[in-house]
Amino acid sequence: MKKKLQALCLSVSLAAISYPLLAQTVTDDVGNHVEIAHPATRIADAWYAHHSLLMTLGAGDLIVATVNHPADRPWMFKIQPSLNQALQVQGKSFLSEALVARKVDAVFVPANDPDASAYRQAGIPTLVMRFDDFASMQRSLTATAHVVGTSDALRRAQDYNRYLDQQIAAIKQKTQGLKTGDRPRVLHIQSLHPLKVDGRNTLIDTWIKLAGGQNVAEQVDGNMKETSPEAVIRWNPDVIIIGAGAGTLQDSDYASLFASLNAVKQHKVWQNPAGVFPWDRYGTETALQIQWAAKMLHPELFADLDIVQATQQFYQRFYDYTLDKEDAQRILRALPPK
Repeated sequence: MKKKLQALCLSVSLAAISYPLLAQTVTDDVGNHVEIAHPATRIADAWYAHHSLLMTLGAGDLIVATVNHPADRPWMFKIQPSLNQALQVQGKSFLSEALVARKVDAVFVPANDPDASAYRQAGIPTLVMRFDDFASMQRSLTATAHVVGTSDALRRAQDYNRYLDQQIAAIKQKTQGLKTGDRPRVLHIQSLHPLKVDGRNTLIDTWIKLAGGQNVAEQVDGNMKETSPEAVIRWNPDVIIIGAGAGTLQDSDYASLFASLNAVKQHKVWQNPAGVFPWDRYGTETALQIQWAAKMLHPELFADLDIVQATQQFYQRFYDYTLDKEDAQRILRALPPK
């Protein structure tokens, strides 16, 4: 009996160890087959949002070159302080020589990055990351886990993907039966100067509809598209959600012009939360965004959802960070750390 107990304890201990995986070919988000000779331990990340995926995999400390900055992403650098020691560049371009000098063994780039070919010529495995819905983000997370190349990274990818699926299912169960008249007409503003909105074929459109809303800018195709104030007046949304960092409507050039909108008259102009990355855009915190949006649009349907507690639990589970209640509330109000 004693030997069986010792064997069981040993197996549990071994299961907790993160084993490196063997050399493999990883398919990136645009179909490139990239040879990964060994698990990446020094990573350059040229896509702002992708950092949150690496952090979710417990691999944020592997980033040695970043396009993010503490002034723009204060929560990211607070939760992943090792980023303060990483090479920080303006824009989205690294010098290949700088990456080679830092012994970078994998670089992630956004779609259509003109520098990708230079990184490949320098002999650095280069992966193009792109996702515009939940399923493609989950695939991207799994591909990233294979580049990190540990059993722990793969386990964490599976855990997050399962969590996101559970949240989507729980929200859909409550919102899918809503009639059109019960779905608030929502406008998501990404920028006030210039005025930019998010339309169809975007992750933003996906979470608006999942949360039980209608995207009034559905005739617009894509992300961050410039529009006119006349179009906003014509749409007359019931709810306006403004991206973190875009400023406030009352301090914008449109304060008096938009005063007649239903959203303004009903006091339903909300600032979107922002933590490691803006929740409304492309990152793993989209699992929190859908909960927040559902709670805001339909508080009566989601009366039992404590979004502060959900935020604390998410950061502990996926970022290994203990967030106190005040910090969670600051993130929900798109405020920086104290």
